[in-house]
Amino acid sequence: QNTHLKSVCRQYQLYRVLNSHCFCLLKNGMGLIIFFLCAYVPKTEAGHCKWAEVLKDLERIKTSKDIDVSLYTANADEDEECQELVMRCFFLETAVIVQECRIKNCSKTQDVWNIWKNVNESLEKNKLTSTKSEKCKECEEYEEKNFAEFVQNFVKVIQRDCK
Repeated sequence: QNTHLKSVCRQYQLYRVLNSHCFCLLKNGMGLIIFFLCAYVPKTEAGHCKWAEVLKDLERIKTSKDIDVSLYTANADEDEECQELVMRCFFLETAVIVQECRIKNCSKTQDVWNIWKNVNESLEKNKLTSTKSEKCKECEEYEEKNFAEFVQNFVKVIQRDCK
C-alpha cells in the first residue's frame, strides 16, 4: 500500500510539472504553432530513402543465375517528369520476374516478391496524378534488355529518386 501511495505521488508531481511547463505553451500562439508543427509535419529520417528496402532486395537478386528473362528496361536518365511512369514500368516488369520465378522455382523468389510488394505499396501511396507527357514513353517502347541490365537500370533510377 505504501508503494502504491508513492506511485500516486510521483504521478501527481509529473502531472504538475507537465501542466505548468508544457500546457502553458498551448495558451499562446507560438506554443500552438510549435505543437501543430510537431504533430503534423511528416517525420522523415535524414538520408532515408523510401526505396531502401527495394535497393537491398535488388542487391540480393542482381547476381541470380536462375533468372533468365528479357525485360522492357526504362532508361535511368529519363526526364524528371517521367519518373513515376518509369517506376511503374519497372514495377510491371518485376511482376514478369515474379511469374518467371514461380514457374522455374528460382532461389530468389522471395526477394523478387518483396521488391514487387514494396514498389506496389509505394506506388499505391502516390497514385499517378500527373498526365502523361509527350516526352514519356510507354513501357513497351523501351528496349528489351537482359535481367542484369534491367536490375542495373532499376538501381540507377531508384538512386536518382533518392537524391
